[in-house]
Amino acid sequence: MLKPGPAKKVMITVGEASRHRHEAAHVAVLNYLFYHNVSDAFVTKAEAGFGADHHMQSARFLETSLNVPIKIEFIETTAKVEALLPKLLELVAGGLVSIQDTTIVQGDDASAPPAMKPEVLAGKAKLMRVFVGEDDTWRGKKLYDAIVESLRANDMAGATVYRGISGYGAHRRFHKESLMSMSGDLPVMISVVDDEAKIRGYLPVLEQMVQEGLVVLSDVDVIKYSHRLAETREAQS
Repeated sequence: MLKPGPAKKVMITVGEASRHRHEAAHVAVLNYLFYHNVSDAFVTKAEAGFGADHHMQSARFLETSLNVPIKIEFIETTAKVEALLPKLLELVAGGLVSIQDTTIVQGDDASAPPAMKPEVLAGKAKLMRVFVGEDDTWRGKKLYDAIVESLRANDMAGATVYRGISGYGAHRRFHKESLMSMSGDLPVMISVVDDEAKIRGYLPVLEQMVQEGLVVLSDVDVIKYSHRLAETREAQS
């Protein structure tokens, strides 16, 4: 866990073809950092470049894409970098390793709540159910997928999609799941529970997306609303 203050930024560059024992050097480095509890590490692959041998490498040409530069970067405390450095130099023998002084302005405290954490639901709430056809689309994608994406973008607490096995709608056409075909425009229901104000504020968005379907609202009592985020983070720390 990194805290605000002075730190070191380490940058390691190796060729994609570089090996350490029986695995790619950059994979060996990443595994080493991961199992030594480095807070964050990033691997990027260059489009083109050259190294100490001065041979140009480019991912755009098959015949010269055998050793494109790979960069691994991470930030850690000075003490931890000094402890990791000897093994890193062994893993990337022939590669380039550089270290820069840096300052952490905001730490990565794993116990901090996420910026987009949904509000805890309790007591009275609204249940919204949206009924559409499985084959309905909106702007080139499945309508039910688009609705779920828009619900998430509007910070709804959660949504669940249920796929019907039979049913009919306003046209009175009966649809049923068939063993021979799965494309009979079966009914799909999206279920959402959230605060009434948020649900009603979202309705204008839904009205633009659902050209033919059914939207119903019901009063509900939230008995319990929880998630595993806190437990997961405790296990990782």
